[in-house]
Amino acid sequence: MDDAFSFSFSLIFPISTPLFPPPFSLLKSSLSFFSSPAAARKIDLSLMPVQLGGGGKVAEPKDLAATDKDRPSSKKNRRRQKKPATSAAISPPVAAMQTLFDTSREVFQDSLPGFVPPPQAVARLAALLNDLKPHDVGIEPSMSCFKNVDSKGPPRVTYLHFYDCPKFSFGIFCLPKSAVIPLHNHPGMTVFCKILFGSMHLKSYDWAKSAPDSDNNALETSDGARLAKVNTDAVFDASSETTVLYPENGGNLHCFTARTACAVLDVMGPPYNRADGRDCSYYDESPYLSSSGGDARYSWLKENHSTFEMKAAAAAAAAAAAAEMSVWNYVVTAHKPTSVTHSCVGNFTGPNQLNLIVAKCTRIEIHLLTPQGLQPMIDVPIYGRIATLELFRPHNETQDFLFIATERYKFCVLQWDGEKSELLTRAMGDVSDRIGRPTDNGQIGIIDPDCRLIGLHLYDGLFKVIPFDNKGQLKEAFNIRLEELQVLDIKFLYGCVKPTIVVLYQDNKDARHVKTYEVALKDKDFVEGPWSQNNLDNGAGLLIPVPAPLGGVIIIGEETIVYCNANSTFRAIPIKQSIIRAYGRVDPDGSRYLLGDNAGILHLLVLTHERERVTGLKIEYLGETSIASSISYLDNGVVYVGSRFGDSQLVKLNLQADPNGSYVEVLERYVNLGPIVDFCVVDLDRQGQGQVVTCSGAFKDGSLRVVRNGIGINEQASVELQGIKGLWSLKSSFNDPYDMYLVVSFISETRFLAMNMEDELEETEIEGFDAQTQTLFCQNAINDLLIQVTANSVRLVSCTSRELVDQWNAPEGFSVNVASANASQVLLATGGGHLVYLEIKDSKLVEVKHIQLEHEISCVDLNPIGENPQYSSLAAVGMWTDISVRILSLPDLELIRKENLGGEIVPRSVLLCTLEGVSYLLCALGDGHLFSFLLNASTGELTDRKKVSLGTQPISLRTFSSKGTTHVFASSDRPTVIYSSNKKLLYSNVNLKEVNHMCPFNTAAIPDSLAIAKEGELSIGTIDDIQKLHIRTIPLNEQARRICHQEQSRTLAFCSFKHNQTSIEESETHFVRLLDHQTFEFLSIYQLDQYEHGCSIISCSFSDDNNVYYCVGTAYVLPEENEPSKGRILVFAVEDGRLQLIVEKETKGAVYSLNAFNGKLLAAINQKIQLYKWTLREDGSHELQSECGHHGHILALYTQTRGDFIVVGDLMKSISLLVYKHEESAIEELARDYNANWMSAVEMLDDEIYIGAENNYNIFTVRKNSDAATDEERGRLEVVGEYHLGEFVNRLRHGSLVMRLPDSEMGQIPTVIFGTINGVIGIIASLPHEQYVFLEKLQSTLVKFIKGVGNLSHEQWRSFHNDKKTSEARNFLDGDLIESFLDLSRNKMEEVAKGMGVPVEELSKRVEELTRLH
Repeated sequence: MDDAFSFSFSLIFPISTPLFPPPFSLLKSSLSFFSSPAAARKIDLSLMPVQLGGGGKVAEPKDLAATDKDRPSSKKNRRRQKKPATSAAISPPVAAMQTLFDTSREVFQDSLPGFVPPPQAVARLAALLNDLKPHDVGIEPSMSCFKNVDSKGPPRVTYLHFYDCPKFSFGIFCLPKSAVIPLHNHPGMTVFCKILFGSMHLKSYDWAKSAPDSDNNALETSDGARLAKVNTDAVFDASSETTVLYPENGGNLHCFTARTACAVLDVMGPPYNRADGRDCSYYDESPYLSSSGGDARYSWLKENHSTFEMKAAAAAAAAAAAAEMSVWNYVVTAHKPTSVTHSCVGNFTGPNQLNLIVAKCTRIEIHLLTPQGLQPMIDVPIYGRIATLELFRPHNETQDFLFIATERYKFCVLQWDGEKSELLTRAMGDVSDRIGRPTDNGQIGIIDPDCRLIGLHLYDGLFKVIPFDNKGQLKEAFNIRLEELQVLDIKFLYGCVKPTIVVLYQDNKDARHVKTYEVALKDKDFVEGPWSQNNLDNGAGLLIPVPAPLGGVIIIGEETIVYCNANSTFRAIPIKQSIIRAYGRVDPDGSRYLLGDNAGILHLLVLTHERERVTGLKIEYLGETSIASSISYLDNGVVYVGSRFGDSQLVKLNLQADPNGSYVEVLERYVNLGPIVDFCVVDLDRQGQGQVVTCSGAFKDGSLRVVRNGIGINEQASVELQGIKGLWSLKSSFNDPYDMYLVVSFISETRFLAMNMEDELEETEIEGFDAQTQTLFCQNAINDLLIQVTANSVRLVSCTSRELVDQWNAPEGFSVNVASANASQVLLATGGGHLVYLEIKDSKLVEVKHIQLEHEISCVDLNPIGENPQYSSLAAVGMWTDISVRILSLPDLELIRKENLGGEIVPRSVLLCTLEGVSYLLCALGDGHLFSFLLNASTGELTDRKKVSLGTQPISLRTFSSKGTTHVFASSDRPTVIYSSNKKLLYSNVNLKEVNHMCPFNTAAIPDSLAIAKEGELSIGTIDDIQKLHIRTIPLNEQARRICHQEQSRTLAFCSFKHNQTSIEESETHFVRLLDHQTFEFLSIYQLDQYEHGCSIISCSFSDDNNVYYCVGTAYVLPEENEPSKGRILVFAVEDGRLQLIVEKETKGAVYSLNAFNGKLLAAINQKIQLYKWTLREDGSHELQSECGHHGHILALYTQTRGDFIVVGDLMKSISLLVYKHEESAIEELARDYNANWMSAVEMLDDEIYIGAENNYNIFTVRKNSDAATDEERGRLEVVGEYHLGEFVNRLRHGSLVMRLPDSEMGQIPTVIFGTINGVIGIIASLPHEQYVFLEKLQSTLVKFIKGVGNLSHEQWRSFHNDKKTSEARNFLDGDLIESFLDLSRNKMEEVAKGMGVPVEELSKRVEELTRLH
C-alpha cells in the first residue's frame, strides 16, 4: 500500500495540523475527501435580501465605477428612495437569479447609451425571462406589496431592486390591482419586460419619424409636445412573451395599468443616469388632430413634472444593512452526523438488557436489542469529538458503565438511571498536559479488563494512567514515560496478575515491533513486560487482546496475522494483502473474531486451541459489507457493522452460503452521508426549494445522495374535481385489510368512487347513503356496517347489501354541524351547544347521552386511544366563544378536563391519537397554530402543553398509517406530517403547496396510499418514508469527488475515480460522468488520461458565446512528483445528451478550483490564480487564452468570486482577498488574514464578510476593512467571528433546504449550507443584530438548564481552538442548543421563559420559526 493511500485515511479524520505542507504525492489522495476546491460561485445575488421596497446591490469597485453614494441618481431613482421600506424581506432562489444575472451581464457587456444587443443575445435573454416563474424570484401574489393597503389614495407601486451597475440593472415592479405607472421614457436604453403573474394593460409609443398628415408634417408643437406613434395598446398576462423595447423603436415610452395585481420584471441597459442627461421623464398624452380629423395611431406627448412615487429603499443602504447582518450568524444542523466512529456492546441499561452503543463523532446513540430487532433508546449530543468509547464494569456493579474521552482531552464516565431513563455522570475530568506533542496516530483509550485502571495515549512518549480505587471510583491521573514514540496501537492483556499493556510501535527504521509493560501503580512507572516480538509485518497496525484462559494478543498486518503470548507461543498465517482496522469478538473466550478490511470484506478469524493453548489460526471469507470502521457482534449471528465510508448495516451470518458464496445477509441499512466530499444545491422540482446533491462515501461505497427537506407525495393518479369538502375511505367489509370506496363530499352532494377489477377508480353508488347532500363524516363500523353522517341524519348501511339498516334523525329545528365516529360510537354537535352521543348496538343506532354545553361546539373527536381499537372512553371537544378544548368521559359525557387555549382563534380540528405508545391530544386552530398535550388515556389528564405554527390557514387533522406505524397528517396551506421519534413529536413539511383534505386510502393496488384534495384536484399518491429529510441514494461503486448542475441541459456532471486492486498493484481510473438531473440515468462518460485526476468542475458560459459549458480542472499526479507540474482545463458541451470535448488547455500544475468570472474563467493552479478569456480563432473554433494571474499562495485550493472580487482559501495561509482591475487587466491582492489557518472551504457571505472553515474543525468570518484609515489596516482582513463547529467542513454553498415563505420571519434571512466528513448537513444563517442579541441571551439561559452529557462544558466546546490559541466563540450561535428548547418539558420551558422575561408561548414561537430555516 502506498503512502498516498495511507495518508488519505488520516486526512479523512484529521488528528493534528502538520508542521509543513505535505508534498502533493500525499496531498493528492486526501483531496478526494477533504479539500473542496470551489466550484462555480458567481456574483451571488441570493446573498442580498430583497426588500419589499428596496434591496441589496453588488457594489462596483470604487476605481471602476461610481457607487450609489457618488453616482448621480436619476429622477426615477430619487423617487424610489423617498420612502424606506417597512415590509419584511425575502430572498429569491439562488439558481434562477444567478442565471438571470449572468445572462444579463453578458448581453449588456458592451452596453452604452444607444446600445442594442445582437439578435441572438436578445433572443437568449428573452427566452430565459419567458421561463421565469414567481417562485424563481422569491415572490408570490399573497405578499403585502400586491395589496392596496391605503384605501384613501391610489394603489402604491413597489419596486424590488435587485441589481444596478453602469451597464445594466434589473428589478420587479409590484402593482396592486388598478395601480398605474405613468407614461415614461427610456432614453438610449434597451429594456426587457416580463409579466410574472397577473394581467395589465400596456400602452407604448415610439417617437414619430414623420407626421401622418401631409398638410401638417410638424413633429413638435410650440409648447414642447412631441409627436409619437402608438406601438402597443393591449392587455398582457403571465402567458405573454417577453416584450423588448429599444432606444429608437419597440415602444420606448410606455405606461402600465394593472387589471389585477401583477408583477413585472424589468431588465434594462444601460440604466438611467442623470449626469449623462438620461433621466427618467414622464409625459401627458393629448390626441393628434389633423385636417382630416383624429388619428388614434398618434398622440402628442408633453413632458410633465410628475409627482409619481414608488415605495423603494436606497439600494446601497439595504446592501450595507445586509452586509452588517452577515456578522451575526446562527449555526444549526439540518442532518446529524451519520458516520460511525465507534461501537460497543454490553449491559448498560440493565443487567439483563443487551445494548448496542454507537458513537457518531459528536453524538452517541443507545439501542436495546429486542426480539424485534434494535430499538433506539436515546440519542444525545456530546460536547466534544469522541476519541474513545468503552464499556466496563466496576467491581460490585451489576451493569456496565460507559467511558468517553474526547479529542480535546476531556473524559467522563456515564451510568444509566433506569428509573428516570436518563444518563448520570459518575466522573469527569481533564487529562490534558501543558507540555507534550499530540500523537500523530490518534488518541488511544483502553481499560484494564480487571478494572484497575484506565490508560490513555495522548502525547508522544507519555502514557496517562487513571487508577480505580477499591470502590470503583477514579483516582488522580498521572503520566508514565513511554520509550516508544511512534505508537500504532496499545491494548491491555487479559489474565495478568498486574495490569499489563502490549504496545505496537514503529522504530526509526520503519520496522514494527510489539513490547509488553507491567504498570506498577504504586511506583507510577512501567516494569519491562514478560515478552516482546520484533520485526513484524511492515503493515502491522492493529492489536486484538485474547481473553483468558488463552490470553496473548493477535497482531493484524497487511499480509500476515500473528498470534503470540507470554508462553513463547507464535502462530502466523498469510492473508491476501489488505488493511484491517475493525474487529469484533464473537465468543467470550476469544476463539473467533470478525475482521473487516478496507475493501468491505468480512472475514472470520478462528483460533484453534487444545487445553488452553493456541495451536493455529484460520481465516475464512464470509462476504461483503460496507467498509467497516467498527464491528459489534450482538447475538445469534447478528452483527452491527458501523461505517465511516458507507451506510452502516445490521447483518446476519448464515450457516449456509448463498449462490454467490456469501454468508452475509443484510437485515437493515442505516443511511450515512459521510464523508460529504462535495455537493451542489439544485431546485429539481422548480418549486423554489433547494435540494442538495452530495458526493458521499468512499471507495466502493461511494454514491450520490439527493437530500431534500420534507416528505414527498408520489402521485399515482389524479382527476380534476372542484369544490371538495371532505374525503373518507371505506372497506368492503369490516375485516378487509384494504380500502374499497372513496367518499367525496361536496357542498350539496356526495359522490362515491370504487376500485374495480382492473385496479382503477370508477364512480359507483352506495344505495343506503344519501348522495344528495354533503357528507360530514364516514366510517366502517362493527357488524359489517357503514356510517354516514349528514346535516340531517346518521345512517347505518350494510356493507354487503349496501342498503339502509338504521337511521338517526336530527331533532326538528336542529342540524348536525360537526361529527366524529369510530367502529362503535358516534359523537355529533347539533348547534346551540347540543352534544349527542350514539352507540351501535345490535346493528342499531342508540342515543346514549345528550347534553347542552354553554357555548357553540367547533369540532369533536373520539378516535380510540386505549386498548380497545373499536371503542373510546374519552372524547375531545373544541369550543367557540371561550376558545377551549375539553376532554369528556364516555358514555356519560362528564367533563374531565377543560384547557383554555387563549386568544381569539377558534379550534377547528381536534384529534386523540397514540404515537409510539404515547397518547396525545392535538388541537388545531383556524390560524394554522397547533397545540399538543400529553394525554393520560386512563384519567384524561392533559400535561406538557406546547404550541407550534404549521401554517396560516385552518388545519384539519387525520391519522394515517405508513409501514405499520401511525402518523398524523395536518392539511393546511403548509401541509405537515406529525410523527414521533424517540417519544418526541416531530413535524415535517409535505412537498405540496396546499392540501384541503386528506384521508388514507390503503388499496391492494397502491398500499399505504393517501387520497388528497387540493384546489380543483383529487389525487392518489404514496408517501415517502416519514422523516424530516428525505434521502435518495444513487450507488456508484466508485468515489465521486466534485459535482455541479447545469439547468440548461438538465444534467449533473461529476468527477469520480474507481480504485482498482490487482494481485500485482493498485491503481485509480478517473472519469467525468454525466447524469440526467431528474432520472439520474447515466448519459455519458469521459475517461481521463492515466495519472490524471479530476480536481474541479463548474458549469459556465463565456462572453460572446450563447452556449453553456462544463469546465473541468485536472492534475497529472505522477508517482515521481511531489506536486503536479501539469494539468488541464477541459471544456465540454452537452450535445444530444453526450459530453463533447470542445477545448482543452494545458496548465502548469493542478487546477484545484474553477470559477466563472465576468464572462471569463478563473482558475486556481498550484500557487497561482490565473484568468483565462474565451477567444474565437480564425477557423471558428474557440480557445482559452491566458489574460493575467496572481502569485503569492502556498497552494490556492479554494476560490469564490463576487463581482470583481476574488476570495482565496489557501492550504496554510488562511483567506486572502484579490481584485480584478479592468483597466490594467491585472489581479491584485487587497487584503489577507495573517493567521495561519489550514483552509478546507471558503464562501463570500456578502461584499464585506467572508466565511472560512479550517482543519481544526473551526469556522470563522473575516471582514474587509474598506473604511480603515491606513493602508496597513486596509490590507488586513479583520476576524469578526469564531466558532468551534467540531466538524470538518468540505464545502460551503449558498442555498436553502426549505421554501422561503415571505410571510415568515425567516423568509428574509440568507443562508449558507455546509457539508462535512461525518455526513453533517448544516445551515449558517445571517441574523439581524436585534434577533442575534435575543438569541444570544436565550443560549446563555439554556446553558444553565441543559447540562452537557458528562457535565462537559458547552462554552469550552464551542470555543475556537487550534494549536496556537483557544478563544471564546463570538458572533456565532449554537442553533442545535437553542432549538433543543422545544424538547424541554413544559415546566422547564416556563423556567427558561421566566429567565428571559418573555412569555413561554412567544419564546416557543420564535424558536419554532428558527426551525423553518432547515
